[in-house]
Amino acid sequence: MGKILFYGVVFFMVLSCKQETGKEVDLDTQETFFSVDSLPKPVAVNVKAVEILKDWQAFKDMETAFESLYRVANREDLTLVIEDLIEKQKLLENSEYPAVFNKSQIKSRQKVFQTFILKTKRDLQYFVNAKESTLEMIAAYNAYRNQFNVLMNSELDLNLIMNE
Repeated sequence: MGKILFYGVVFFMVLSCKQETGKEVDLDTQETFFSVDSLPKPVAVNVKAVEILKDWQAFKDMETAFESLYRVANREDLTLVIEDLIEKQKLLENSEYPAVFNKSQIKSRQKVFQTFILKTKRDLQYFVNAKESTLEMIAAYNAYRNQFNVLMNSELDLNLIMNE
């Protein structure tokens, strides 16, 4: 009687532990990549700022790298663009700024932009949806470009404030 009970328990354990091969496992690992058409366009820089920026080669290189963001088709393309942006941003940071734009306002916006580039890179590395961080990166870049407009349109004479 003990043997029958033992073999019965073993039989039920084998049946309960058996892998079910009849069930179809639906794992959708393909991520849908976001459309670059939905990304906001860069803020326009005013004419006075463009005249100063046209001689700043590091900035022109950054502009070209950023424009390539709007031509990505998949995650791998976006990864390559982000790597290029990181490289161009480092060159821009170490370049000589035009005297008008060698201000903390510009450099701080550039640091924020760098932060969001790195956040987007992190999202890409960990296969997280990168659309949100890409939108934040574009917003930071637009704030950076807008700061050129703010400095050029400012009528405030800083010498009057600093001499007091």
